[in-house]
Amino acid sequence: MIHRHTFASAFAGALIAMVPFAAAQADVTLKASHQFPGGKGDVRDEMVQMIAREVAAAKVGLEIKVYPGSSLVKAAEQWKAMQTGQIDMTSFPLDYASGFHPQFGATLMPGLVKSHAHAERINASPFMQDIKAVVEQGGAKVLADAWLAGAFGGKDKCIRKPADAQGLKVRSAGATFSQMWAGAGASIVSIPSNEVYNALQQGVAQGTDTSTGSFVSFRLYEQLKCVTAPGDNALWFMYEPVLISKRSWDKLDDAQKKALMAASKKAEAYFNAESKKLDDKMVEVFKKNNVEVVTLSDADADAWRAVAQKTSYKEFADKVPGGKELIEKALSVK
Repeated sequence: MIHRHTFASAFAGALIAMVPFAAAQADVTLKASHQFPGGKGDVRDEMVQMIAREVAAAKVGLEIKVYPGSSLVKAAEQWKAMQTGQIDMTSFPLDYASGFHPQFGATLMPGLVKSHAHAERINASPFMQDIKAVVEQGGAKVLADAWLAGAFGGKDKCIRKPADAQGLKVRSAGATFSQMWAGAGASIVSIPSNEVYNALQQGVAQGTDTSTGSFVSFRLYEQLKCVTAPGDNALWFMYEPVLISKRSWDKLDDAQKKALMAASKKAEAYFNAESKKLDDKMVEVFKKNNVEVVTLSDADADAWRAVAQKTSYKEFADKVPGGKELIEKALSVK
């Protein structure tokens, strides 16, 4: 009996000694990667940095290390890097992964989202539930929603109506816009937004579409003569959520998940407040740098939508599983 008691005491002592070690082991470090400039006021970087700060402040044994500016993974490869476990989190233009999941093309579809207020209504719609279901099937989870408005930029002239794109070499952010540009007679240059500056400088591209935030943070005002701002007739909106891989999410304990979701909600609210300001800032910065700023008239916007319906919308409805229904669900959000 004595031996058994002694053994039990020793075993209990060993367990107690192991507890601090087990607690230390519970600390989790997540790698968050994205393509946007770090430390320069890009709101997508700030969103991720805010999540990292908030999670650290919650003291739940969770640290997020942020790798901005494609410093860890190239712009278009973030989705795949999440699947392979190279990174855990990303702020990512979802359309960049439409090669894996063609439904994601609906999150950068000409004229589907018309304003920032409309984007918030879209977030709460069946359309977005369907998109998030595809994200989850692909092995990831949305932590925070983010829609950015975008603009058109011309190196030598303003791009207002489809005829203005005839013969231009245009860099486009995704397949659906590429189809629209091609339908208007442009030839397409396929590169990520962080390579647009050099492409314009070297004459590889004469026009581009990208988010208003990227127009500023990538200093495109140094290369463009004219920019077509979103105004009241925004054609370009892109969904760029903060994502975490399901594999990384499942490793977190309940306290860590709760802290991460709370931090993400705070970052989403910050982004929603800042996103409209990005458009205003682009206009201000480009005017200050003597770039002409124009907007689309109702007639211009309708002309582009007519091209999009014959190209982007038709192609998406014909080729993407469930594509027609996705477009209809998005268009039903008033």
